[in-house]
Amino acid sequence: MSLLGKLRPSVLRHFRPKASDSHASDSFLSAGKNQPGGYLFNETPPPPGQRRKLESWELPWYFTMLAAAAMLTVGLQAKPDTDPQKLARKEAIKQLKAEGKL
Repeated sequence: MSLLGKLRPSVLRHFRPKASDSHASDSFLSAGKNQPGGYLFNETPPPPGQRRKLESWELPWYFTMLAAAAMLTVGLQAKPDTDPQKLARKEAIKQLKAEGKL
């Protein structure tokens, strides 16, 4: 048995939570935590026939995200082709035409 194997139980004993620790029994999955019920983001739905009122930050956020998506789409479509194989092929064709072999 290696030295690490002998030390492992005694070393791990120090890392176990003690019963006196306040967070020893707290867990995300423990009873009483994160009970379903209520509304998303604690926002009550509007009465029937009425629309939800936008908050002041929502319209600029939507506009910014759409503008960023549009810029990325256009920008990535217009980027130059920098694939080394394609660049080498173009250069080889150019050289072969200059030599008269193509």
